[in-house]
Amino acid sequence: MRGIISSAGYVPYRRLQRADITAFFGSGGGKGTRSVASHDEDTTTMGAEAARSALRPLDAADRTGGTEGCDSLWFATTAPAYLDKTNASAIHAVLRQPPEVAAYDFGGGLRSGVGALRSALGGTGTTLVVSADLRGGLPTSADESAAGDGAAALLVGTDAPEARVVAEYLGGASVTDELVDRWRTVGDQRSRVWEERFGETRYVPLGLQAWRSALKEAGLDAGDVDRVAVVGMHGRAVRSVGRNLDVRPGCLADDLTGTVGQTGAAHASLVLASMIEEAAPGQLVGVVSLADGADALLFRLTAARDGWTPADPVADQVAGAADLSYARFLTWKGMVTPEPPRRPEPARVSSSAAWRNEEWKYAFVGSQDRTSGAVHLPPARVSMRGGAFDDMEAVSRAETPATIATYTIDHLSYSLSPPIVFAVLDFDGGGRFPLELTDVDPETVAIGDRVSMTFRRLSTAEGIHDYFWKAKPIRPSRHPR
Repeated sequence: MRGIISSAGYVPYRRLQRADITAFFGSGGGKGTRSVASHDEDTTTMGAEAARSALRPLDAADRTGGTEGCDSLWFATTAPAYLDKTNASAIHAVLRQPPEVAAYDFGGGLRSGVGALRSALGGTGTTLVVSADLRGGLPTSADESAAGDGAAALLVGTDAPEARVVAEYLGGASVTDELVDRWRTVGDQRSRVWEERFGETRYVPLGLQAWRSALKEAGLDAGDVDRVAVVGMHGRAVRSVGRNLDVRPGCLADDLTGTVGQTGAAHASLVLASMIEEAAPGQLVGVVSLADGADALLFRLTAARDGWTPADPVADQVAGAADLSYARFLTWKGMVTPEPPRRPEPARVSSSAAWRNEEWKYAFVGSQDRTSGAVHLPPARVSMRGGAFDDMEAVSRAETPATIATYTIDHLSYSLSPPIVFAVLDFDGGGRFPLELTDVDPETVAIGDRVSMTFRRLSTAEGIHDYFWKAKPIRPSRHPR
C-alpha cells in the first residue's frame, strides 16, 4: 500500500480583511480574508514549518540525527528565496536530515506542487514533498484579494510497521495543454492573465477529463467519493468543474479560498492536508488541480488515521488568525516603502560562519553536559557547571516549548514591523536563551507565557538571507477532533 504517511499545512498567523482594500481604494477587495506571510517569512521558512508539523506526529523523529526513513525531500514553489541555489537544502538542514537524503527544488510553475506530489506517489521509497507560495498582485487586483500565502508538506511512502499510511493512494490522472492563460516573466512581481472566458473554456474540459480518468484508474464511480476539492487560480473554471463532477450533494470540500486565499503551487497539497485531518477511516477523498492542464488524485483513509493526530490542524490555524492592517500588508508585500528606522541596516551574514554553525543556526541544536546535565544555548565546549571540557552531547530545542522569563519591547532597533519584542526564554528540560518573538501583539505579552520555536528570516543583505529561530505564542486548539 502506497500513500500519505503524514501531512500538514501551514497558514501564516496574519489575515487581511478583503473589505479593507475596498475601504481604502474604493474598488477591489471582496468578502472574507486572505492569509499574509509575515515580514520575516518566505517560502523556505513556511515550507520548513509545514515540514516540521508533518514529521512531528510520527514519533520517528530522532532529534539527535534527523528523521529516519526519509529518502528524499522535494520542494516546490513559484517564489523561491534563491535562484541557482537549492532552497530545499535549508529545509533539509532545519529537519536535521543526514547528507544521504537528497534535496531538490521543483519550481517555476503553479503545477509544480501537485506534480511533485504525483511523482512521489508514483515512485518508490519515502519522499517528503513540501510546497509553499507567496501570492499577490497589484493593489485592487483580483490576485491581490483572492490569493493567499501558505505551505504544505506530505510524507509519501509505503505502508510498514514503523510508518503507517493514513491515506492510501488509489489512483490519479494528468492531462496537459499548452495555453497562455496566466504567466509571469522573470523579474515581474505580478502575474498577467488572459481574457477570463478563454481559460474557462479550456480548463473545464481538462479538469473533467482528469477527474474521470482518475476514477477509472481507481475503479470508482463519482458517487463513491466522500469529499473532493477543486483548486486553481482560475476561479470561474474551478466553480464550473466543481458543478460537473457528478458527486453526491454536499461532497465538495472547503477549498479555503474564503479564509486563506489561493496559495498557488501549495494549494492542492494544503487543501488535501486539511481534508485528511477532517476525514475518518474508510472515507474517499480527492483533489482536482487546474494549472497548465489538470491533475486529479484519489485517496482512501485507512484505519491508521485513528492513530494519527495532526500536529497543528489547518482548521486551528484558520480559526486562530489575527487581522493585519492594509497599510502593513502593502509594506510587507513591497508595494510601499515607508521611512525605515534611523538605524544601520543589518550586515550581510557570513556564508562560511553559517556553514560552520549549521546545526545551531538551522536546527537550533545546543549542547548538554553529560555529567551535570546543563544545557548550553548556543552550544559550548566547556560546561558552565563543573567546567567539564568537550564532554557534551547534541541536544535540539527546536521542538521544545519554553516559558518567557522576562521581556522587553524595543522601538529603536531596525525592523520592518516595529516594535520588536525580545524575550529571555527558559526551555523545558533546561536551557535559557534570548530570542525575538514573532506573530505576537506586544501589548499582550506577559512573563510566564508559553512559546514554541519557529524558523524565520531575520534579514536580507546583499542578496543573502539570514535565517534563524524566533519564538511565537502557543495558542490553544480551537477545533479538537
